[in-house]
Parts: sequence; structure tokens; C-alpha cells
Amino acid sequence: MGVDSTDAQTVVCAPGVKGNKVTRLSRDGLTDFILSNISITQELKDPFYVLDLGTVVSHMSKWTQCLPSVHPFYAVKCNPHPALVGALAALGASFDCASMAEIEAVLALKVPAGRIVFANPCKPEAHIKYAASVGVNLTTFDSVEEVEKIKRWHPECALLLRIKPPDDGEARCPLGPKYGALPEEVVPLLQAAQAAKLTVAGVSFHVGSGVADTRAYRGAIAAARAVFDTATRLGMPRMHILNIGGGFSVGSQFDEAAVTINAAINTYFDKELTGLEVISEPGRFFAEMSFTLVTNIIGKRVRGNLREYWINDGIYGSMNCILYDHATVTATPLACTSNSTNPTCCGAETYRSTVFGPTCDALDTVLTEYQLPEMQVNDWLVFPDMGAYTAAAGSNFNGFKTSTIPTHLVITPAKTGKQNV
Repeated sequence: MGVDSTDAQTVVCAPGVKGNKVTRLSRDGLTDFILSNISITQELKDPFYVLDLGTVVSHMSKWTQCLPSVHPFYAVKCNPHPALVGALAALGASFDCASMAEIEAVLALKVPAGRIVFANPCKPEAHIKYAASVGVNLTTFDSVEEVEKIKRWHPECALLLRIKPPDDGEARCPLGPKYGALPEEVVPLLQAAQAAKLTVAGVSFHVGSGVADTRAYRGAIAAARAVFDTATRLGMPRMHILNIGGGFSVGSQFDEAAVTINAAINTYFDKELTGLEVISEPGRFFAEMSFTLVTNIIGKRVRGNLREYWINDGIYGSMNCILYDHATVTATPLACTSNSTNPTCCGAETYRSTVFGPTCDALDTVLTEYQLPEMQVNDWLVFPDMGAYTAAAGSNFNGFKTSTIPTHLVITPAKTGKQNV
């Protein structure tokens, strides 16, 4: 999955990227870039992100290779950084927005309204009115009350009926308890839309994030097929959109999911393939591995064989993903201050360590029972794969402002597998 010069130029010139400094790196140049940036800003010692646009390009290539008939609508909530959104737009992605603010952010990057799905089944009326005013004409619903709101404020909007999948595949973050029509609710909801003279263009589902059993997609696509057939029996116009949701991560599970999805679409929609538009709402697939977080060690305590460190970002900031996204974070050392001749501590003895965030809450604990070399205050810890549901959901608790963490843009020529610093 290489990044060719055309793709690189496309993202460098994209809205949200153009006008910002983008550093071109070799495939293994991330560590040197981080060290260089640390030396330049040594006095501040503030945390910072590095966004590798090369990873974004590589993952778009991977998506196209594995799911060629599924158009990605990037889930903006995962990480709304303008450079990421702009790069994805330039590469041909569309967007899943869940609020007026997200729609505004995407439109500000010159993305046409026709490339946005308002994929929130329960929307404030003011947000529906705004969508109508800017021409966002596709949204999801799973209740009669939502039909009534859309009829009142955006009657030209096409609908996707969000259904609850029959199986969540043991998802790390299941969504079924909050959204999705039950099988017995499908007919009443279709009839409500029909009575309101609203167009139901298709079906949407989301099996949840971090699915362990990819066969869940097959069951969900089969259930969607049943809804298509039900709409036909009710005399409704032919549906033509299938939204298979998101939650994908890069790796073997994505490869398995892609095989299952392609086979299920061919099985259950074989007669409609020429007129069927299949879309998806990937978030972490594009965002997670594209960002690296670099934090400074601001405190240390030694208790016997245990080393305890404090860093200047934590659970109330970027690492909120540990609580809310059930993420497992990893860290590597950059001992710029204490071991400048070997900052990556290659070959150094490691010790049982705890890493705390900067706030005064004991909950703010990032790593426990983690092996790290001996480090000192003003050394650094680097966290890879920190782009999904990190800065987007961080707070300013205790005065540590996640929203002010800067992001540096780089582009590497290729990315395969997990990145390591």
C-alpha cells in the first residue's frame, strides 16, 4: 500500500491541509521528526499530535481494494481534524455527520452537501432545519417521532431506516441498546413514512465497533434485505441505498469483514446490484493509526521496584478513549533529557511502571503494570494509534485543555501494519 506522488499531491493540496506545513518523511522517519520537533519546542514541553497523511492515503487504498463497491462516508465524530477530513474529501470519501456543527465543519471544507448523510436517528429540530437550509437531503430514522419531525422541518429529505442488527458480533462498543428499529417495528415505521409522503431510500445498520465475529455483518445484511422486500410489499418506491455502518479497524478483522460483506451483498442483493448504492460509515479505520500522540513526563516517584510517572495528557484528555472506547494504549520512550545518546532506550533494562495523567483525579491513570526503562522528568512518552475518539472527546478538566493540543502534519511514502516509534 504505497503512496504515489499523485495521491500525495492530492492530499497536500486539499482544503484543511493546504496552507499548513506538511513535512515529507521517509518510511522510518517519524522518530526523527518527533525528536526534531521536541528540540525546537523544548521550552514549552507541551503534548502534540503528529498526523501522517500517508497513512490516510494508504488506508483509503486498502478500503478500495477490499470493499470496491462500498463508498466510505467518514464518521466525522471519530476525529474532526480539518486536515484529516480535507484529505479524505480529496481522496473521494463522503461524510457521516451527526450534528449541525459537524455538517458546518464539512461544508467549510468545500465538500458538497450531497456527499453528507445526516446519520443520527434522533436529531434536534434546529439541526434538521439547518440540514434543510444547506441541502443535506439524506438522514436516518428509527422512530415515528423522528418521521414527524422530518415531515415538519425537512419534507424533501430522503430517509434510511436504521434497524437493529440481529447480532452485534460481540462488539467492543455495541450500539444496539440505543439505536435501531426492532423487527416488529419495521412495518409501522415504513407505513408512518409512507403516510407522511417521505421517501425511504434504503436501510442503515451498525453492528458496533470492534466486532469480534464478522459473521454479524451477514446477519445484518440479510435483515436489511428483508426490509427492502417489506417496503416493496407495502407498495413503496424501490429502495436503492444500503448503509452497512462502521466500526472497522485496520487488520485481519477488516479483511475478514470485507470478505463476509462482499459475499453477503452478492447473496442477498444479487438482482439489485446494478442499481444498489452501498455506503458505510468508517471512522477509526481512517483515523486511528494516522495520529501519534507525544507527551512530556512532568513528574516521577519511585516506590521500591515500581516507577510512577505523570504526563501532561491523560484520561480527561486524549486518553478518554480508554474509558469511552475501551481502547488499549501503548507507549514507547523518548528519553531526550536523560539519555540523549540513546533516546529510544534500545537495550535498556525495563521496570514495572504506572503512568498517570496530569489532573488531580486518581481515575486519571493511563497505564499500570507497564514495562518502561528508567526515565526522568522532561523525558517523553510516545503513544501510537491515537486518532480515534481521542482529542474529539477530550475535555478541559482541571485546566488541561485537550482542544489546544497542536497537530503537526507529515506524509510518509507507505504504511504497512502498526506504526512503531
